[in-house]
Amino acid sequence: MPRHTKIVATLGPASSDADVLEQMILAGVDVVRLNFSHGKASDHVARAEAVRAVAARAGRPIGILADLQGPKIRVGKFAGGRVTLEPGQAFILDARCELGDNTRAGLDYKDLPRDVSPGSVLLLDDGRITLNVVRVVGPEIHTVVQHGGDLSDNKGINRQGGGLSAPALTPKDMDDIRTAAALNADFLAISFPKSAADMYMARQLMAAAGGHALLIAKIERVEAVAALDEILDASDGVMVARGDLAVEVGDAAVPALQKRMIRLAREKNKLAITATQMMESMISSPTPTRAEVSDVANAVLDGTDAVMLSAETAAGKYPVKTVESMARICLEAEKSAEVVLDREFLNRVFTRIDQSIAMAALFTADHLKVKAVAALTQSGSTALWMSRLNCGVPIYALTPETPSLTKMALYRAVFPLHMEQQHTDRDLLLQEAEERLIEAGVVTPGDLIVITIGEPIGTQGGTNTLKILRVGESRLPGTF
Repeated sequence: MPRHTKIVATLGPASSDADVLEQMILAGVDVVRLNFSHGKASDHVARAEAVRAVAARAGRPIGILADLQGPKIRVGKFAGGRVTLEPGQAFILDARCELGDNTRAGLDYKDLPRDVSPGSVLLLDDGRITLNVVRVVGPEIHTVVQHGGDLSDNKGINRQGGGLSAPALTPKDMDDIRTAAALNADFLAISFPKSAADMYMARQLMAAAGGHALLIAKIERVEAVAALDEILDASDGVMVARGDLAVEVGDAAVPALQKRMIRLAREKNKLAITATQMMESMISSPTPTRAEVSDVANAVLDGTDAVMLSAETAAGKYPVKTVESMARICLEAEKSAEVVLDREFLNRVFTRIDQSIAMAALFTADHLKVKAVAALTQSGSTALWMSRLNCGVPIYALTPETPSLTKMALYRAVFPLHMEQQHTDRDLLLQEAEERLIEAGVVTPGDLIVITIGEPIGTQGGTNTLKILRVGESRLPGTF
């Protein structure tokens, strides 16, 4: 059984070499992430071109995820590069300060003093340093250090409980959306959205730039949790961005939120990516911790489409080993995933013919224990719907459309295969699909498979036929 959970890997200095990138793809990477918080537009375009070249050599469709920086609120720079803050000392965040010292730091977000008040708690460097606000004087936020430590240049700031007014899309993000469209990104991750309006704006900007990326909402703010339903409705998927989210809502709340987000995404036919510190120790270690193994396995059992690597592959010592370890953990966890398809169908209402055919294919595959489900698709919608429920059977999506191939690389349990679909006669097209599956080593003569197809041939959203075939037998007219 092939691995159903997909792997997203961030590119960086440790993974920019073509040989390393190829090894990572062969080890199991399905989608690469371009982190727009670092590098220039030309760097991202060059990396995208390199990914496509390596993917072509490896014979695998690889998706590209462009991840916007968003309004990351940071302290400024220090005269010595870093300072040490002691518990109980006074410390000022000053919007006018150019170069900080042990008593104060500058701010890249000049409106922060308007967003806090006495009693607010500010968390710096992913929560490693805690500041209690005692008063706000003009552009200065006067605080007392609750939990101290080393603070270096450009570390992030969060407000415990949320409430920062910074917009989700900065001028830099708007420029980066144009870059993402130019390099034909398959997915666009929006950082720190607070509402559906943020996602609608990003979609309009992407369309205006001529791009067709699917939009992934990164849930990192308290406000986003409250508006999760509407944000998902305006998106194509969600990223459980556990770093900033944990700082705002508290780390103990994150596991339950992760399960809720993944479940809701699947119910709404959206994608889900679980991210942040999944294999953090492998930045410097060739093996993961037992806790990290459990973390990845639990995300798989929650039903996530993909698990994501960040610094582990961008800057770590063992990018290929990390991917291999993650793939191994996913496979092992999937062996124990419970198939409860009948129960899942009871709470679903199907109003479209193509969606009903997709669900019928899953039901048939589960009860007949077929070797594979094959969906002849143009846009990939049928494969997406099939992937929302776990029938325990791999779904092979056959399409002539390259953009659909790379987007489906992220769908759980979906394995995209290129097929030209040269025929307009249904039976000849089914024969072509069967031959393509045999060529790919997916099925052998005698295997039972379920195929979905739309008529008239080549029409998007037109899946209206389901057929059960025994591989290698002569084709008989009729559908079931």
